[in-house]
Amino acid sequence: MPVPIIIDCDPGHDDALAIMLAAANPAVDLLAITTVAGNQTLEKTSLNARRVCTVAGITGVPIAAGCDRPLLQALAVASDVHGESGLDGPRFPEPTVDLVPEHAVELIHRILVNHPEPVTLVPTAPLTNIALLLTRHPDSAARIREIVLMGGSTERGNTTPAAEFNIHTDPEAAAIVFGSGVPVTMCGLNVTHQALATPEVLARFEALGTGLGDICVELLAYFASAYSRLWDMPHPPLHDPVAVARVIDPALVECVDANVTVELHGRYTRGATVVDFPRDPDRPTNAKVAMSLDARLFWDHMVDAVAALGSRPA
Repeated sequence: MPVPIIIDCDPGHDDALAIMLAAANPAVDLLAITTVAGNQTLEKTSLNARRVCTVAGITGVPIAAGCDRPLLQALAVASDVHGESGLDGPRFPEPTVDLVPEHAVELIHRILVNHPEPVTLVPTAPLTNIALLLTRHPDSAARIREIVLMGGSTERGNTTPAAEFNIHTDPEAAAIVFGSGVPVTMCGLNVTHQALATPEVLARFEALGTGLGDICVELLAYFASAYSRLWDMPHPPLHDPVAVARVIDPALVECVDANVTVELHGRYTRGATVVDFPRDPDRPTNAKVAMSLDARLFWDHMVDAVAALGSRPA
């Protein structure tokens, strides 16, 4: 049976492909897409989710906008990485998919309460919506199968030397999620940097010969230019779909048990995920931490998803 999931995202180039993977792979059942401020403002990330669903032919999946700022600190978007639109590169048509008139947190809660089985949440963005869900509706925790998130790192960050963007954008929200008692799997930079969009990968999307495949090439080419300019990386890592891949096939993403603490106060380390594997018996395991990725099979799943979506009637 497919695993029921909700994606909470801030599209974002890699979020866009995560949505496509979740919508097309038969191992998961995409119940909803919720958006949050992160890579860009909430208005732009919500528009981008609608754009992605429109070009990919994803219908019947409700999209709801959520929190427009972090819990405590001001929002700092990633326009240097994702552009002014949050999804620079392709030219998107006017979206034909609308938002539902419900706050993302309330939509998630309603789905959790009414779905016949526990639901997996896949946040690929700052964790503001998920933290608000857990604090506003504590009964939700029992209805969540697990939270498989893209965020954090066992090593260096990408926003500061210590902190990854999603966690750094709202550290207080991340601390709530890791401390919630809900099963959490963290897919951080240490594993997502194994999902590199090389020229060979772009050629596979181009070879599909579809409009959607071409859009993916344009998305990844823009992403590559940003990573080359900002981090001198020749190939961009496709972060967010790794979390979806972990749900599709846990064997794709090898994890270890660990204790993860979010640093909230450090002058230079705020937003860091402090990972103990564990060595300290006083720090009990509270998460699975992704360590390695089967990159070949990951890209097979990703290309197959785009091929399946691109073959649907317009």
